[in-house]
Amino acid sequence: MSVRAEQIKRLATGCGFELAGVAAAEPLPEAEFYGEWVQQGMAGEMRYLTDRRGRMRADPRSLLPSARSIICVGKVYNGPEPYSTRFDEPERAWISRYAWGDDYHDVVRAGLEKLAARLEEIAGPFEWKIAVDTAPLLERAYARRAGLGWIGRNTCLIREGTGSWFFLGELLVSLRLEPDAPPPDRCGTCTRCIEACPTGALVPTGQREPAWALDSRLCISYLTIELRGPVPDRLKPAIGRNVFGCDICQDVCPWNRKAAVAAEPAFQARNFAPPLAQLAALGEAEFREMFGGTPVERARYEGFRRNVAIAVANRRGSTIES
Repeated sequence: MSVRAEQIKRLATGCGFELAGVAAAEPLPEAEFYGEWVQQGMAGEMRYLTDRRGRMRADPRSLLPSARSIICVGKVYNGPEPYSTRFDEPERAWISRYAWGDDYHDVVRAGLEKLAARLEEIAGPFEWKIAVDTAPLLERAYARRAGLGWIGRNTCLIREGTGSWFFLGELLVSLRLEPDAPPPDRCGTCTRCIEACPTGALVPTGQREPAWALDSRLCISYLTIELRGPVPDRLKPAIGRNVFGCDICQDVCPWNRKAAVAAEPAFQARNFAPPLAQLAALGEAEFREMFGGTPVERARYEGFRRNVAIAVANRRGSTIES
């Protein structure tokens, strides 16, 4: 039984997703650039991006051999709280907006499972597989092909009228569905994200497309979340009060001036901009109690404590070793 694109988008909306579209489950040219990005060392120490899982990203059928289509969805997580660039309370820490509520992996996966079940009611049995962030899939590239948005100079997927504050998820299916078309790039000549990045992590590629890439080794999100060892001394001052992630390149984006606000209760802020002094006093058990079930757990207690120490030192104008 054939399934129309409008039906899929209607089903996705009913499963809690604000954005949805379809891309063909086939290799993309972006895989070649991804390989170059890895070879240049820009993945840093994130081995899950460079080992065999990195090579799997060249073809979505490495995840589901029978895949013919990819249903790409987006779920808004933005809250009404001010952006980091407009929040002037230096004694308070900044945690990236996406990590304020419950772990999005669980929320997005639950929605995709519901979508798969509802789609089976219409199309009959088919093979499917869910991907949420951690799967070896070039999800932004497929989301672009599915019409969810364009990839901005800050390397985030941006959608006109929605902004960039949304999580991505994918449902690989053995169904052959009519694919959507990518929207035009609407960044124009704007370079605010590049100019605003404290560490200069958005670097030119020397290519026409993509013209800019993220050097993870310089990114505050990488330094405060993925990096397990010491933070280079030269980068510590630029971290500022960020103790988990960084939102600056999205905060300054003009497309986020009137960004959509999440309707999902699970993404409501639990601990918005907590005081640095409170975080500095947290023991490991208190850390788990405060941030359990949120993305902040990924930094682990030792990494989070390192980040807080750097933020406290930056506030005092001193230096520390980590």
